[in-house]
Amino acid sequence: MFLGIDTGGTYTDAVLWSETEGPQQGPNKGKVLAKAKALTTRHDLAVGISGAVDAVLCKAGTNSAAIKLVSISTTLATNALVEGQGGRVALIMIGFSEADLARDGLKTALGTDPVIFCPGGHDVHGNTAGLDLSGLQAALPELGASVSGFAVCAYFATRNPAHEIAARNMIRERTGLPVTASHELSAKLGGPRRALTTLLNARLISMIDRLVAATEGFLEARKIVAPLMVVRGDGALVSAAFARQRPIETILSGPAASLVGAHHMTGLDNAVVSDIGGTTTDVAVLDRGRPRLDPEGATVGGFRTMVEAVAMRTFGLGGDSEVALEDGALIPQILLGPRRLVPLALAGTTHSEAVVGELERQLRTPNPSRMDGRFAVRTGVPDRLATGLTAPESRLYEAIGNMAVALDKLLTSNAQNATLNRLVSRGLVHVAGFTPSDAAHVLGRQANWDPLAARLGAELFARKRDGRGHPVAVSPEAFSERVLLTLTRWSAEVILETAFTEDGLDGASTVAHALVQRAVDAHPGIARLSVALDRPVIGLGASAPLHYAGLPPLVGNDCVVPEDTDVANALGAVVGQVRVSAEAQVSQPKEGLFRLASGGRVRDFLDEPSAIAAAEADVRALVVGTARDAGTDSAEIEVTIEYRVSTVEGQRLFIEAQVLAVASGRPRIAV
Repeated sequence: MFLGIDTGGTYTDAVLWSETEGPQQGPNKGKVLAKAKALTTRHDLAVGISGAVDAVLCKAGTNSAAIKLVSISTTLATNALVEGQGGRVALIMIGFSEADLARDGLKTALGTDPVIFCPGGHDVHGNTAGLDLSGLQAALPELGASVSGFAVCAYFATRNPAHEIAARNMIRERTGLPVTASHELSAKLGGPRRALTTLLNARLISMIDRLVAATEGFLEARKIVAPLMVVRGDGALVSAAFARQRPIETILSGPAASLVGAHHMTGLDNAVVSDIGGTTTDVAVLDRGRPRLDPEGATVGGFRTMVEAVAMRTFGLGGDSEVALEDGALIPQILLGPRRLVPLALAGTTHSEAVVGELERQLRTPNPSRMDGRFAVRTGVPDRLATGLTAPESRLYEAIGNMAVALDKLLTSNAQNATLNRLVSRGLVHVAGFTPSDAAHVLGRQANWDPLAARLGAELFARKRDGRGHPVAVSPEAFSERVLLTLTRWSAEVILETAFTEDGLDGASTVAHALVQRAVDAHPGIARLSVALDRPVIGLGASAPLHYAGLPPLVGNDCVVPEDTDVANALGAVVGQVRVSAEAQVSQPKEGLFRLASGGRVRDFLDEPSAIAAAEADVRALVVGTARDAGTDSAEIEVTIEYRVSTVEGQRLFIEAQVLAVASGRPRIAV
């Protein structure tokens, strides 16, 4: 039996799957023996994991010793990038100038985190420039006390990583903090985007480390002795130790696992898969039974990375999305997300007296306030992650405790609101407020949390005034119905936006066009317009049956919601394969000299066949070792060689070659 775990922003899912029970043929072979959910506990992930896994073991009535493989998928990294969260890290740029920060969104991603520029780097053939790390050495005592990790990127490090390795070794020796070097993550050219990927990886290390440590601690406590795997963003499985060093590769881990699970459960080879969670909606396309991969690298939170992942579009739209009203409109529209809030119904469950009492107090005031129905509470992360706060941030953080406090009592100025947002972006504070999950509680379509807190929140919204001075809704129920209809309508738009993008159009502007909007709304007119997908939608997520019930007429095709849709991610985590790759480059710096860059080494050869043969031998050896580290002992290896040549006066001229080895196989299981 295999145990699959998915740690999402709101829920942690667990599924127990048997490879030998159930059908043995077709895509949906095997059988789900039991499934369960528990709330994700961000302050201590082990609590949520143990709640879900204990429940699934109890339901199955099985001995934990029968579990031979454990695999986890997670949306924690994806959510962190969408919400702008992560640890404070220092970026070390070797051989770059400050002007390079303006490229590929690197400056935006860096924000207020420190950056150090050092002379050095290499050229395209791996020839070195002078390295000077004195500036880094001088800054390390202060940086070591104010950041949670380091990201190192050197010019053309993919052709010669020596300078990155020197900086990495110095930082580790003097600070003991985690260091990510760009050549460890990608062999692609494009320094600023490689630096961006490395920066995001360094930010996520502590988060994924906490997840893996929590899972390992739980497994040890339950005496489950089995390999622990993590789903990568391309749907492949890798060992937990492998994922700890490369957490950036787990962005889109949960959605990738859901695609594997969607295909397994439905047997549909061609579909649009839409996975709605608490924080995000993730939309991707299945073609001939495999998820489409993004050749340019995954884009999450507005940042284009070098991570090979499913061609997934992630939108800040989910059951826990922030509900707001359009400013300044005569008849204001309901706005959703992209920020996730702790639903009032959930806050009411965990902080009952504080939340319900304050909501009732706000309802007794004669006039609505912009801060009505909003609360702040600490996330419960360790104090060491709160380093580097400014004085205003520290004062506000001290004023926020482990019990929810109403924002109209906490904040005294607009400047403090900005300070609160910075604490939220650091992952130190949660804001609670009204969400679609609350609307579902008000209407009796969801009943796992406190419906009273949800209803009071809906009342506070319903009494707000539109541009004409009228209440925005006649009742809490009417307002909640509008919220849920808006979520379904926006879900249709993000699905169509993804389809238009896959067809080579500008998805966002196309779906916003008046003709498409009229078609989706089935607007009556002399010219009748319609829009339809060429394949069905597979709806995933615990709330998919609720939010996608009205989807078919909006997208012009069926919507299939599988029986185990609520645990698709956890199921996908255990039915996938390990898949890793290794690359080598052969270039010709001058006629008659062939330079091989692979595995952190640079070697020269006097003829092309010798260099190519050595490159192929290198990548085979590298990928075998990487596959073993990633968790499989039975990998099949495929090697491809891509040449770049030109013809001069009828003669073939070698420019460069890229040699790629891919290893894939099922993960090793406990014996």
